[in-house]
Amino acid sequence: MYKFLIPILTRMFAKILLSTLVVTTYIGWWQSKAVLGQEGSLHQITASTKTKSSQELEEIAQRAYVLVNQYRATLDLAPLEFNSVISEQARIHSENMAKQKVKFGHDDFENRVAALKNDLPYRSVAENVAYNMGYSDPAGRAVLGWIDSEGHRRNMVGNFNLTGIGVVKNEKDEYYFTQIFIREK
Repeated sequence: MYKFLIPILTRMFAKILLSTLVVTTYIGWWQSKAVLGQEGSLHQITASTKTKSSQELEEIAQRAYVLVNQYRATLDLAPLEFNSVISEQARIHSENMAKQKVKFGHDDFENRVAALKNDLPYRSVAENVAYNMGYSDPAGRAVLGWIDSEGHRRNMVGNFNLTGIGVVKNEKDEYYFTQIFIREK
């Protein structure tokens, strides 16, 4: 009789959970900035030659990675390990979508997977994509969108152990996200 409430309650729970995670992550980030100070920031030390926009995009990708792992933790799932090789393939796809070299979606997914196969033998692989604009927290919006989508959520909570995320922003201020999930052999 109340089956229609389950999807609504699930979405409401996901939004409440993500909001809680966003606040918790921000507080942790703010506290780490206060402890490290601006000059002591590991990100600033290792990325001192990068432009502000590429630093911003890496921070947004890192935030999406943290939010996905926090969501997995609420379901008692192991965290995904970040992999820079996967992230590079994800970034290339996001860039191609942002520049409209390929349409938004999963075109050429097989090529991205083939490019990874030499470095990372895998059992299974999946991909999520998203884009948005006008949000103060584009990573949070992308992850919330994935949680709200059955197929994307299935990838987020799947039996994977590695992930990479690439984020690109185009001239229209649209953020394009690609997250690739891998289960190693």
